[in-house]
Parts: sequence; C-alpha cells; structure tokens
Amino acid sequence: MSRRAPVVVEAAINGNTTKQRNPHVPRTPAEITACALECLDRGAAVVHNHNDEPNVGGPARHDPAPYAEAWRPVLERHPNALLHPTVRGMGEGATIEDRYSHLDALHQDGLLPMASADPGIVSIGPMIYGNTAADADHMFAWCRERDLPVHVSVFEPGFLRVVIQHQRRGTLPDRVKIQLYFGGAAPFGLPPNEASLDAYLAMMDGHDLPWMAGVIGGDVLADGFAQAVVRRNGHLRVGLEDFHGDGTPRNEDLVVAATEVVRSLGREVATSEQALELFSAPRRRGTRA
Repeated sequence: MSRRAPVVVEAAINGNTTKQRNPHVPRTPAEITACALECLDRGAAVVHNHNDEPNVGGPARHDPAPYAEAWRPVLERHPNALLHPTVRGMGEGATIEDRYSHLDALHQDGLLPMASADPGIVSIGPMIYGNTAADADHMFAWCRERDLPVHVSVFEPGFLRVVIQHQRRGTLPDRVKIQLYFGGAAPFGLPPNEASLDAYLAMMDGHDLPWMAGVIGGDVLADGFAQAVVRRNGHLRVGLEDFHGDGTPRNEDLVVAATEVVRSLGREVATSEQALELFSAPRRRGTRA
C-alpha cells in the first residue's frame, strides 16, 4: 500500500450517547439520516450507528427496521457510502445467528454496505461485551460468503491475535478495516499514545491489514494522537459514540476537524470508493490462497 494513500475518516455518530450528555447526538432514524448525510458531505467515507437496543442484554434479535429507515435516503444520495450497524454481545439465550439477524435482513434488502464483527471479549467498567471464538468464526464466515467488507473491532491485543490467526488460516474476509480502540476515560485496553500505536503496529507487521484508530471515552483528535495515527498510515474514527472531550460538538464538527488534520499533513481524505479499495489489502495480497 502506498505511503501516500488517502486517509479514511469514519463517523461513529451515536452509540450509547444520550441527548442528556450531548443534545446534538442523533437518535431517531430521521436524525441519523440527516447526520449521516452531513458527515458524508463533509468528508466521512464510513458512518456507523446504533439503534436504541442495547449491546449488552436486551433483545437477542435487533430490529433492522430503524437501520433501513435511516439508511435508505443516505444510500439514495451516496450509493457507495460504507454504513455499518452495531451487533449485540453474547449472552444467555442469544445465539450468534440471532444477534446477526438484523445484518441478514439488511443484506437481503440490499441495505448493508459493510458488516461489523467483534472477535473477542472485553470488560469495560461493569460491562462485559464480546463474542466467543465460535461466534467470531461464524461472523467471518458470514462476511466471506456474502463478500462483504467488515469493520473488525480490536478492544484489546488479544482481539488482534484472533484476526491474525484467521488471516493465516485463510478464513479472514477479503475486505477488512481493523478498528483499533484505545481507552480514554473508559477503563480498558491500551491508552491513546504513540507507544500503544507502535505496539499494535508491531503485531501487524507483515500482515498488510488496513487499520483505523479511535478513542472510546476520549478524543482521538486531542494531544497530537490523530497526527501520530496519520503519520503511521492509519485512518481516523471520530464521532459522538466515542467523544468525551470538552464541549458538545456535532458529529459534523468532528469530521471536519479530522479532515483538517489529514490535510494539514499533506494527505488526501478518502472517498467511500477509495476506502473500499483501501480495505481490500488482504484481497490484493491473496491471503486466502
């Protein structure tokens, strides 16, 4: 991959963030549509959102209807936009087939540009979230069979080891975006600094895995961290799902700030089409051969 490749910006626009914490967070399908369009128009290539069903507990089967309602207008204006949903974590009586059912429904309706997979288990404060090794096998196989690009969450280094193991076996999907999550105020994982970045990059050395950095419970744009990511040829995730900095910015503000960081370093901001090409690095290397 060229060292001068464009940089992908993702907007994670809501997550579990409430209106009480930030009045600008989009929660309804109409708000999500409007926000996603604004973020894409301002330079985001990827948009991620939740509906109001919880990741831990709650119904095993998430309702695809709010995603479909929010995404149809977005894809009409931006047909190549990379949109991806959340996935409920493991729990009693919640099979991975149930927890992936909304992805099935969206894909069957032609409304799933990108899937999501979380190949491991993490404790974030009182919450335990994640998926077993068998669940990860199912998610990766599901994406391969449908030839879908997939956002792969890495909350802890062990998650990345699972990814690399699948790549070596030839069972990793052909198009991936490795999402490195760093812990800000959220008590998990590696802190957002250059030493942590370099530790992950050492693990990925020789694997040509496209990667992106975000800070949960913090601000990826603070303290020069975003610049360090871009200089190492990573991509940037911003948005109100993760943001825990000063003020109550809009998702669009954070996207614009991220694009300004990218351009200040002499780099271009990737379109959705370019992002999909960049996420195809494993396919280009023929790692399934």
